[in-house]
Amino acid sequence: MMLSTAHGFMPYPPVPVPCAATGPLSGLRFGVKDLFHVAGYPTSGGQPLLLALSGIQTRTAPTVQRLLDAGAALAGKTITDELAFSMNGQNAHFGAPLNGAAPDRITGGSSCGSASAVSHATVDFAVGTDTGGSVRAPASHCGLVGLRPSHGRVSLQDTLDLAPSFDTCGWFARDIAVFARVADILLGADAKPLPPQVRLLWPHELWALATPEALAALDGPAQRLQAQWGQAQPVDVVLDSLDTMYWAFRYLQGREAWMTDGDFIERHRPVLGPGVAERFAWSRQVSDAQVAEATAFRRRFSAHLLALLGDDGVMVLPTMPDIAPLRSEGEAGLEDYRNRAIRLLCASGLAGCPQLTLPLAQRNGAPLGVSLLAAPGRDRSLVALAERLA
Repeated sequence: MMLSTAHGFMPYPPVPVPCAATGPLSGLRFGVKDLFHVAGYPTSGGQPLLLALSGIQTRTAPTVQRLLDAGAALAGKTITDELAFSMNGQNAHFGAPLNGAAPDRITGGSSCGSASAVSHATVDFAVGTDTGGSVRAPASHCGLVGLRPSHGRVSLQDTLDLAPSFDTCGWFARDIAVFARVADILLGADAKPLPPQVRLLWPHELWALATPEALAALDGPAQRLQAQWGQAQPVDVVLDSLDTMYWAFRYLQGREAWMTDGDFIERHRPVLGPGVAERFAWSRQVSDAQVAEATAFRRRFSAHLLALLGDDGVMVLPTMPDIAPLRSEGEAGLEDYRNRAIRLLCASGLAGCPQLTLPLAQRNGAPLGVSLLAAPGRDRSLVALAERLA
């Protein structure tokens, strides 16, 4: 059975979770990242000791309940990278879900199990979270549609935090038609939608972060987008420097991650997997001065990006620097890739913008995503653009 071959699901005994008999999502099956509470299941956060402390939950996260009430059937809870603090999709305790689009390559994380389950067609869609790229990265790597919504657009109530000022609830689907059905439930209509004629923007400093091979693969899809909506206008999106953006994101994410999980780590001394242990140890050392400087930069960057986007701007950018690394890549190589990716992914997180990644390119038989990014609140409009493109 596909549930076992994809390795995307937590090994929990199946629990009946009622859903509406009819509704706009009737006939669809979905998975939920094991950060969301679901009545009858524990919530592990990808960490065995946290799983042991969890107990069986008695309530279901409102976002999951909305999907159930719309008629979607829950297939199970999916593996997350440990405490959601990784972008690799390799949990040292519960395993590495398999990439259905490129089996020799990582899924990416931390919403790895959700992306794996969708890429293997075990489910029609799956819910994840995106703090620094945890939906966008695996969507690009696994050939899926994925959204990091505007910050706060989709409820994360009754969900385990990582860095609350960056955490968002996104989801995956194999095609835009299913993705849009879920968008109607989780997003609803935009209060201020994009106009029919949008203004494409080309952030040349971010495009420069893609490898030459990825740029060649992305050229065709970029031309296709411009044929639909007009020539993209080059813009300077980077403020101060890419390193300044990167460190502002890292300092703020690190401080919030330590505030979220530091007490658990210090009190219980859990065994943390490679990469995750080092990131938490680093996060513990982030200083008040670094946080203050990063917070001030974030305010300036948000104003800068929102001014560029305006009411009609849509930024076109590579989702990731390249196709997914091979599963055999060592920890040092994966960390280098992660740090390069964060420079590409951090703009939307710092400014709270929605970013939709579409599976429009590939090289060496592996998928590569192209992203559309707009000002906060234009989430459903971005999905509508993708529907028009399809």
